[in-house]
Amino acid sequence: MTDCGCEKAKAELEEYLHNELRGEDASDIQEHLAHCGDCSDEHLVGRTLTEAVQRACRETAPEDLRDQVLLKLRTIQSAH
Repeated sequence: MTDCGCEKAKAELEEYLHNELRGEDASDIQEHLAHCGDCSDEHLVGRTLTEAVQRACRETAPEDLRDQVLLKLRTIQSAH
């Protein structure tokens, strides 16, 4: 394999993070990240953000907060 370069690695980083690349493309990005500190740092930031969003999506609001929000929405809707 040859180094795909920073331009390709950064352009396809989002797809790489979400396992949306074909095998060879994913391997090229993985190899590049292993040897490029700048792209590896960017990958770490992307991975950290992706994991934080995934955790946040699994969380649920406390029941009383949900009730307050729903009541406020109904109040706003009824006024229009």
